Formats: sequence, C-alpha cells, structure tokens
Amino acid sequence: MANDIKEYDYIIVGAGSAGCTLANRLGADRNVRILVLEAGKPDNNFLLKMPAGFANLGEKSAYNWHFETEPQAHCNNRRLYWPRGKTLGGSSSINAMVYIRGHASDYDHWRQLGNDGWSYAQVLPYFKRAQNQERGASDLHGAGGPLNVANQISPAPINTAFLHACQQAGHKLTDDFNGREQDGVGYYQVTQKDGKRCSAAVAYLRPAMARGNVTVATEAVTTKVLTEKGRATGVTYRQGGKDHTVRAGREVILCGGAVNSPQLLMLSGIGPADHLRQVGVPVVADVAGVGGNLQDHLDAATLIRCKTRDTYDTANQLLTLAKYLIATTGPGTSCIAESGGFLRTRDGLSAPDIQLHFIPAFVVDHGRTKVKQNGLTLHMCQLRPESRGTIRLKSADPLAHPAIDPNYLAEPRDLDVLVEATRMAREIFAQAAFNPYRGDEREPGANITSKPDVEAWIRNRAETIYHPVGTCKMGPATDANAVVDTHMRVRGVDGLRVVDASVMPTLIGGNTNAPTIMIAERTADMMQGKPALATVA
Repeated sequence: MANDIKEYDYIIVGAGSAGCTLANRLGADRNVRILVLEAGKPDNNFLLKMPAGFANLGEKSAYNWHFETEPQAHCNNRRLYWPRGKTLGGSSSINAMVYIRGHASDYDHWRQLGNDGWSYAQVLPYFKRAQNQERGASDLHGAGGPLNVANQISPAPINTAFLHACQQAGHKLTDDFNGREQDGVGYYQVTQKDGKRCSAAVAYLRPAMARGNVTVATEAVTTKVLTEKGRATGVTYRQGGKDHTVRAGREVILCGGAVNSPQLLMLSGIGPADHLRQVGVPVVADVAGVGGNLQDHLDAATLIRCKTRDTYDTANQLLTLAKYLIATTGPGTSCIAESGGFLRTRDGLSAPDIQLHFIPAFVVDHGRTKVKQNGLTLHMCQLRPESRGTIRLKSADPLAHPAIDPNYLAEPRDLDVLVEATRMAREIFAQAAFNPYRGDEREPGANITSKPDVEAWIRNRAETIYHPVGTCKMGPATDANAVVDTHMRVRGVDGLRVVDASVMPTLIGGNTNAPTIMIAERTADMMQGKPALATVA
C-alpha cells in the first residue's frame, strides 16, 4: 500500500521488467522518492518462484491480464489469446525465462532509423551491466549485475535428440546465442538463480524497496496521467474501490508494456486526435503514433506424438515437486522451452529470420488444452514480421481492455516465412535422431502437405509467442509517427516518458525481456544525466 505521501519525485506506472529496473536505478539516489503503481497482485505465489510453475498458471490466474485480440482477418477471423504478466515483475514473472538479446543488426537498424545512441555497440554495455553471467565476464557478457543468467539445471535428456536431429538436418551447434553469431541451435540460458526464477522484481525491485525510498502499491490500476499546461504532473489510480491522486515533482514514467502504455496515454488524451474524439476522450496532445506500429512474433508449432515417456506430459507431479523442494533439481527447474535456435529460411539474409523453441511436451493452445499423451512440440516463429497493427481504445473506461489488432499475416511475406519454417521443422523431426521417439504427426497432420494446405493450417493455428512491441515507438523529430524521442520523452508533453517494449521501433530477433531491461538501464542513465557507458568495439 502507498503511504500518506501525496507527492513523489517519480511515479512509475507498471512494475514489469522496465519499471522494476528504473525503480532500482533511479532509487539509488536516496534523496528521491519513487512510487511504483502495479495493477496486479504481489508475486508471492509459489508457482511464480518455481520455474516450471508458470505452466500451471492457467486461464483463471490472477497474475495474467488475459488479453484477447480483435478477430484477425488473415487468421480466419480468430481472436488470439495474449497472456501478459499482471504482478510484480510483469511478464518476467510468468515467462519462460529465456535470455536472448537479439541480433546486433537489430540495434544498428534502430540507429539507421535515426535513433542516436541505440546502436549495438552503444547498447551492449547496458546488457552487460544488467547481467550476472554465471559463466563469467567476457567482452560480451557481464558479471555482478542484478539479472542472473544461468545454464539450465536439469533439461530433459530428449533435448539431446533434438539437437542431434538439427545437426543431421544441416544446422550447427552453438553454446551462446548472445555471442558473436546468433545462428545455430543449442540450449537456452535462463534468468534463474539457484534453480529459482530471477524475475525483474527479484533482481531489481526488491533491492530498491529495501532502501526505503521506493514505495510500491499493488492492485492499483492507473486510470489517467494528469497534465497542466503541457506537462505531466501526476496520475490518478484506483485501488480498493477508491480513486487516488498523486503528484510527481519530476516525472511520470509509463512502463506498462506494448498494450497498457499506449492505452493509458490515450485515456489521458495523448494520442491520435480523431480516435480520441471518437471515444469521447478530450485531446491533450495530438500524437498520431500512439498505439500504432504494433509488431509481434507469430508462431506456428509442429507437434508429433512421442512413443516413449521421455516428455513432461506424463511426469509425476508429486515427484517433480519433491525433487524441487528437496534438492532444487528435476523438471521443476525447467523453463519448458529448454533448447532451440536461430535459422535462416533462405540464402542472402543478413540475420536469422526464424527462432525455434523445442518443448519436450505437447503444447496446444498455450497449454490450455490438455493432451493425455506424450508428445514433442517445435515452435517456429518469424523474427521480423512486416505486418503492423494497432492498439485502440474501445471506450473511455480505464478498466476495459483495449482493442488489440496485431494484423497478423497482412503482409504475404510473413506467411511465406512460416510456411518454410514449418517445412524445416518437419525436416528436423524426420531425422534419424528422432527414430526411437517419433510417432504420428499431430500438427499440421500427415494429410497437410501442399503449400495451400500448410498456409490454411497456419492461418487456423498460429499463435503469439508473447513478444508485442512498438506501440509507442521512439524516433527522430523527422518521424511523424514517433511517440517518444531517443531519451523516451513523450512528444508534446513535458515530464512524461514511456520506457518499456512499446518504444522499440522494430521488433528484435528474439525474446524481448532482456532488451526491455536494457532499454530501462540506458534510459535511467539519461534521466540522471550520466554519461553513456563506453561502447564496446
């Protein structure tokens, strides 16, 4: 609960990966007072601590926003499920803990778009500062940072068959997807420490709260950013059925992610003027790009039945729990997506364009559909989609979910990549290394072989792999659709920033948690007037 102080130096809206990081770094100055507003409950559920526990946080979980997209025109008008974290740590408290930074060219592209200070050489020092790489420090990895990055403790042995099959299909092994080259297959490193999840709340927020100058209010839904004479002065929020107002002496910082941050801007009158008028919100600042530029990784999963019991589907849950509680080992430590890789669907690409997540279990509809068989799932997602979507208000009600329209597969190239990715997944499962395990193909199914049939299957079955970005994108003054500048300051409103995955101008090639933390690390230095960390050659 917030204390009686009604004014703080900084108000941070959202205790996700970015919000936790900023609370820690800004709160290092003991003279500042910070209020963090989190819509969700505290992260005190055991399932949020045991790594594999997130697989049991189903549809009724209180730690999930349970978003749903608008009907997708190019996906047979399906509404797709979008789980997002709603607790301290945000999605870092419910994700698969995979530590990936993306490809170096992703950040160099940001710089080419006019975002000075965000090239790979300039952001790498912040990835390193955030990191405690258990393998030790190097020119590409940091040691001693808040975010613990570790090898997995007990990956399922059948991952070995997957990696051998990948080699048989012509793909090379790698032991570091965040090294000099991203290409290849191997085991993922995870944000865990001593077999427990190392969320942003664990890594950053709790140490910040221990200093005494960071106050955290949970189950507090921010309803509006207050502005006076073109400056953000505070926020209103609802907690326990009551409305509260708090003031910010320095800045208000939105860290709600690619859905909630643009929603709150628009609820506050900051966004496309015509849209705001349509839903009855008075216009404070006409910022055309708010809620636009939505990008996400769409994923098609190939599933085969496993003839043996070497999967997690029929694992003894009591034995799993016992192993975890007694020795912090076994399936309870699993990130579920234990191995994978980065491949190219065609020659001539400058970087991998698909990512693999191999799961030693049947995963159907985000795990919401239970299958009483042993199976293997190979997720293949397109890393750099060309399709763009939107976040829009359905009404002026701050408690209503917004309209989420990622516009999946609007661009034909996106579908072509997933068709080829599916062929590659089938090729991997067909290798000799899987002979002892391979049963019949559940998805797409043996009868789906032609390109039109595979395309139809993708439209009917593809799902998010949980990486929405871009809806408050950063850009130079010449970019009319940029919402924030390269210091994350919102156009047209002083004292207001957005710091989260929504500011990414383009989607990076990989999982988005580590890059989001990096963005907050870099922005914290900017806000404090510190010189940028020295670039790495």
